[in-house]
Amino acid sequence: MDFKKDNYIILEVIPNKSKDGDIIELTALKLSGLVLVDRFNYRLNKDKVYIKEFLDMCNYDNDLFIYKDNNKEILDELKKFVSDLKIILIDDTYTLNYLKDFNNDMETIYKYVNVKNIEEMVNKYKLEPSNYMVDLVFEAIINSLNAKN
Repeated sequence: MDFKKDNYIILEVIPNKSKDGDIIELTALKLSGLVLVDRFNYRLNKDKVYIKEFLDMCNYDNDLFIYKDNNKEILDELKKFVSDLKIILIDDTYTLNYLKDFNNDMETIYKYVNVKNIEEMVNKYKLEPSNYMVDLVFEAIINSLNAKN
């Protein structure tokens, strides 16, 4: 993977249970090399989320999201967004469950930034807190490439 030249997607899924159930939030970045081309910000309609803690957790930038009634609607939009691009996953354990009908090449980010998890990535690259893990991953990619130069 050549992050400086390839077209790819960085993707994060936040489910409403520990690792399954409806998608509360799905964010993705479409990149061409190190240039942001587009952003995907979708959430489950708030009246479909029954656990107050999850509503509190995802109660930021509400006007920047498109809201849908179920996983199928969100994932249908995501399929259009990703097309045939490679998907870089933040968590490949449960995220893959949601993407089982996708034929895209998929890999975890961790091998590219030489860490085991998000916390380690944030510490290694001294990343500022963000509501969007996709933005942290993008910044870590840039920092890792700069460290190699």
